[in-house]
Amino acid sequence: MSEFRIHHDVNELLSLLRVHGGEGAEVYIDLLQKNRTPYVTTTVSAHSAKVKIAEFSRTPEDFLKKYDELKSKNTRHLDSLVYLLSKLTEDKETLQYLQQNAKDRAELAANAATSASTNFTIPSSTSKISLQELEELRKQLGSVTANSSVPQPLELTRKILRDKQNKKNSGQPIPVFPSWVYERPALIGDFLIGTSLSTDTTVPIGTLPLASQESVIVEDLLYVLIGVDGRYITAQPLAGKQNRAFSVDPNLDLSIKELVTRILPVAASYSAVTRFIEEKSSFEYGQVNHALAAAMRTLIKEYMILITQLEHLQRQGLLSLQKLWFYIQPTMRTLEILASLATSVDKGECMGGSTLSLLHDKTFNYTGDSQAQELCLYLTKVASVPYFEILEKWIYRGIINDPYSEFMVEEHELQKEKIQEDYNDKYWDQRYTVVQQQIPSFLQKMADKILSTGKYLNVVRECGRDVTCPVAKEVIYTLKERAYVEQIEKAYNYASKVLLDFLMEEKELVAHLSRSIKHYFLMDQGDFFVHFMDLTEEELKKPVDDIITTRLEALLELALRMSTANTDPFKDDLKIDLMPHDLITQLLRVLAIETKQEKAIISADPTELTLSGLEAFSFDYIVKWPLSLIINRKALTRYQMLFRHMFYCKHVERQLCNVWISNKTAKQFSLHSAKWFAGAFTLRQRMLNFVQNIQYYMMFEVMEPTWHILEKNLKLASNIDDVLSHHTSFLDNCLKDCMLTNPELLKIFSKLMSVCVMFTNCMQRFTQSMKLDHEMDRLTLEHGTMLGPPTEEERAEETAKKKLTNKLLAEHADSLHLTSGFEATINKFDSNFSTHLLDLLDKLSVYSTNDCEHSMLNIIYRLDFNGFYTERLEHMSAERSQKAAPLAPHL
Repeated sequence: MSEFRIHHDVNELLSLLRVHGGEGAEVYIDLLQKNRTPYVTTTVSAHSAKVKIAEFSRTPEDFLKKYDELKSKNTRHLDSLVYLLSKLTEDKETLQYLQQNAKDRAELAANAATSASTNFTIPSSTSKISLQELEELRKQLGSVTANSSVPQPLELTRKILRDKQNKKNSGQPIPVFPSWVYERPALIGDFLIGTSLSTDTTVPIGTLPLASQESVIVEDLLYVLIGVDGRYITAQPLAGKQNRAFSVDPNLDLSIKELVTRILPVAASYSAVTRFIEEKSSFEYGQVNHALAAAMRTLIKEYMILITQLEHLQRQGLLSLQKLWFYIQPTMRTLEILASLATSVDKGECMGGSTLSLLHDKTFNYTGDSQAQELCLYLTKVASVPYFEILEKWIYRGIINDPYSEFMVEEHELQKEKIQEDYNDKYWDQRYTVVQQQIPSFLQKMADKILSTGKYLNVVRECGRDVTCPVAKEVIYTLKERAYVEQIEKAYNYASKVLLDFLMEEKELVAHLSRSIKHYFLMDQGDFFVHFMDLTEEELKKPVDDIITTRLEALLELALRMSTANTDPFKDDLKIDLMPHDLITQLLRVLAIETKQEKAIISADPTELTLSGLEAFSFDYIVKWPLSLIINRKALTRYQMLFRHMFYCKHVERQLCNVWISNKTAKQFSLHSAKWFAGAFTLRQRMLNFVQNIQYYMMFEVMEPTWHILEKNLKLASNIDDVLSHHTSFLDNCLKDCMLTNPELLKIFSKLMSVCVMFTNCMQRFTQSMKLDHEMDRLTLEHGTMLGPPTEEERAEETAKKKLTNKLLAEHADSLHLTSGFEATINKFDSNFSTHLLDLLDKLSVYSTNDCEHSMLNIIYRLDFNGFYTERLEHMSAERSQKAAPLAPHL
């Protein structure tokens, strides 16, 4: 997880808990980065955690009931969440804080609701509600009550599923059964409540002899076992999704009744399986459930054949109650297992992968019962066929054909062009995502590789190349996972190699990064930037609204052609971008992404100050698909932040160098204010030393070593996810070590740059005021006129004039210094620069100490090579301690 991601999550949690003030998110971010492990723990003790929470909970029955419900729905990461909650129950301090926090938030919500309710206008007692409004209110209340208490009818469930599937498959409506299939209950092999076998008057069974009772009950049982009510045994109406119950004539002999109660569970299981088959055969429940229902229907047919044979024996008078009990023994176990599976699938609302997970788990649970395991294995194999067909298309061709949303990979409608426009566009992460509840448990370990395999092939397909895996074989379900694990591994290795070779060789990814991105955004092309800054310096000094972009584009083109960048084959992809906000605002906007503050920061005005071209200038780069997967808008924004940071430093360095050049003129004058001038020269040199050392640190101690690590990692990368990870890690490290992930450090640094720029402007104005209009005299003295070279007398006269000019200029400079207070101005610049620099060094020392991986300590070593600032820092620390000491007793 990157530092940006951690920053977002921590801010989101603090906002959710409504934690304001305090030490801020930075402290927690540092703690997380220090204490996180390089591996992910996935196996936890869920049972002990569940018991611990149940003991802690005020309503353990409700907790266990909810846990079982979520477990039956195959909810992913449930055990990890339960384990985390069990750990929280052990931390009394955290628990106390969360309870108080929940209480505070509840009070705030109650106050908000109270204040909102006071704004409503209460109608007068004389006003009456109309009949239409009353009827509408009654309907709304009725619908709410119905939704909360009564389960949804099957027709409504099918309609919801159908609408969802039709929305996903626009233009290809899902087929449906005609309505009469559902309107004729006699077509279903289950009981019809309210009907009986015959309209003849039923003889009370208590008046019949024992042998006749047995004969009549056997006939009734044969009807009940195929879903038809008998004379003395009838089915009870279903209450929700409970098992079928039966009522037996109370006058039946107890010995017969005892055996009947043993046989009736077979009829209840048959009823549950039949209802499941009829319901799940609908298209809306998906291909996996349809295949499972078809397999169960086949087994039910065998059961019906048995019942038909028993009816034949009964008509011949050869079937007694004991024989019936004997003949249905083998079938009883089969129907019990089928009913258990049907109930579990129905209760968990399983479809697709979740159905296969349930079947797989049941198969393993029946280890030791060979008959039951063989039955579940058969059902799982049949049900997995349509799922594996979708899987084969995905891992062998990169195509998803999943009209019923059963597969573990879900496709989203995203435009790949937005990768170059939206910073937060997550095309690679969100175009295809894993649906956790649709991952079969036997494919859980391979889920990430299955997702990646299809994504890799899909990228190549979208570039117009047809790909088919040469090692493609049919995937068949088996208890030995290694069979299909090896097949998925082969497909993954092929897809990884195809896409990586496509990007590296055909699309020249490394060349784009090293020849263009590094040269331009990381300022690696020195002569190009000298030409470019010389050409655009005057234009970029203007306010950003006054800059003509086309002129800058033309100057950029000229600089590219005049420098060694002319050999770059991708130079035409480089463009000009004038940002609407300064670097600090850009950083804050990036850090606010996916947090509560994002909307407020984005909707705020870009800046209150008018930006100059230098402050708003940045490069942009045109990246085409599929390279935009790696060099996306998020990566380009980070490159732009690095570039703006270094570009402005280079501008400040040039300004300070210009001051040095202009100050050379002042050295030829004999000024009485030489002490003040010496102070200005010293301050300029300190500023120049600071800026040059910062640039050296960023370019040669941060970017260059990190770039070499990136190049090495790219050569060792085995798939495109490795390339993305290494590239993102490179940018994160550069941003962090260049102080661009810490707004506090960046603000101090920006103040230092502002002081340097204001100082250079002040010195330039002073130098301009010293210049006199004696250019023609200088040219005459050195080169003569059209009449010929200067004579000795003219040279002597010119020398005298020059001495007089220097004297007047020195007097003018001294008077200007005395009247304008320039010495005080320079002292103010010196004081501000020293204060901000000491503040920066102090903060760098703190952050470097807290994070041992920081290389920012090198800045301190470079700027404080002789210990000058160390003494100042220690002195400031001592002063702060002395000031804080008298206040201690009052705290």
